[in-house]
Amino acid sequence: MVTLHDIMSMEVVTVSPEASLRDVAELLADRHISGVPVVANGRVLGVVSATDLLEFDAAGRGVPRERPEQMEWGSWPDGESWVEGEEAPSTYFADMWDNAGADVRTRLLETQSPEWNVLEEHAVSEVMTRSLCCLSPETGIPDAAEYMLRAGVHRILVARDERLVGMVTTTDIVKAVSQYGLGA
Repeated sequence: MVTLHDIMSMEVVTVSPEASLRDVAELLADRHISGVPVVANGRVLGVVSATDLLEFDAAGRGVPRERPEQMEWGSWPDGESWVEGEEAPSTYFADMWDNAGADVRTRLLETQSPEWNVLEEHAVSEVMTRSLCCLSPETGIPDAAEYMLRAGVHRILVARDERLVGMVTTTDIVKAVSQYGLGA
């Protein structure tokens, strides 16, 4: 019987719960992986995935696009010609950000501004998935595949005596099925 031990990656990339979301995003992109275990003091605390980062970003405040009082179609006022020497039209957009402190053009040119640095200001512990999907190295591939389907996950942590010994992804399962012919 082919088990997780036979197909698992033993050199697992991990991150700490204090790592910034920016660091994790760069790690995932550099390694071409979609998630990593979060480990502190040798204990697995959770998993952070590209999906976690996307959900965090999507739930964020983002750059304002419209004023709440003007959300209905057709409620935009007619444009007015700008008269030199009067308040510039760009102040309309600067007013959209709370406590802007600078005009929009200046803020967008500065990549260290809050609009650009949200991922740097937040830690992995804020977005990681805390429920762990762990199986033992002796688990058979069909059982692991069924578990992954039921749990709706793309990676399984492989643990022995509560210690992380490897990781198996859906790609590893597909390769095993192809290599070992593990059909039903």
